[in-house]
Amino acid sequence: MQSFSRGWNFLKQAWSMAFKDRDLLKPSFYALVVGMIISVLGIIPIIIAAVTLGDSQFGRIVMGVMGAILMFIQFTVTYVFSAMTIRLIYGYLTKGDGRMDEAWAIVRRDFFDILTLAAVSTIVGVLRNIANNNRKNNLLGSILRTAMRAVEALWTEAALLVLPAMVIDDLNLKDGLARIVKITKENLLLIGISFVGVRWVTGLIGFVFAIVGLLLALGIGGGIVYVANSSTFLLVTGIAIGALIFFTFVMVASLFSSYTSTAYHTCLYLWARDVEVAQTEGRSIPVAAPAPLAAVLS
Repeated sequence: MQSFSRGWNFLKQAWSMAFKDRDLLKPSFYALVVGMIISVLGIIPIIIAAVTLGDSQFGRIVMGVMGAILMFIQFTVTYVFSAMTIRLIYGYLTKGDGRMDEAWAIVRRDFFDILTLAAVSTIVGVLRNIANNNRKNNLLGSILRTAMRAVEALWTEAALLVLPAMVIDDLNLKDGLARIVKITKENLLLIGISFVGVRWVTGLIGFVFAIVGLLLALGIGGGIVYVANSSTFLLVTGIAIGALIFFTFVMVASLFSSYTSTAYHTCLYLWARDVEVAQTEGRSIPVAAPAPLAAVLS
């Protein structure tokens, strides 16, 4: 319960930053819009392949390859805008201002590294899908599925910490992973998973927004459909309005989750880095966490 309370307090601190500097939210919003467009455009050729090739082995291979390409593009988009958010938050915490021109410059500088991170995430995602689609219900299949779920969870957390290392310290994927492993071994990132329950809070917010959006969509859109009778126009309008309401709430929840999670892992990495420097220099004075995280831990 205390972990959840800390997560909730951090969310308030993170959004207090965003309200003071609205630029911090722009990349998360861009990621939603661009990601949605790419998903819509990317699913079209997959549907065409499914209809054209059917459930043949060749068809499954083609759809698998196309799905992997779409996954890679989606990861790239997510990491590009997350990198921008990290740079903006870093600028806000160190200079009092997050500048969009510096955020775009970081994307240009680290684009290849972002692509490598997206490629590894895609490989993990593909292997997860292969394990989940394994129709064998024997012990080996169950172990494989469980193992891949664990690997995916571990990699997701690692990627959230590697990206700040790339952006803030200009490290490539290999060096970024090595740095995260090093500071984790030195017990500087144990707070990351359970001490502050950011994931629990954002998950609950996402669930609540989805339920409220669904209820409003059914109430408003469904109401229009109910009174439509034989009117095709009202029927289509009701369905469209219902879908628009639901997906708006889902997008807002996604914005909350994306920005808050990125802010948390950025603050966490900055604190771990500062503690590491202090230890290297032999300083015994406790190192304060970045302001949003320090307010939660005090």
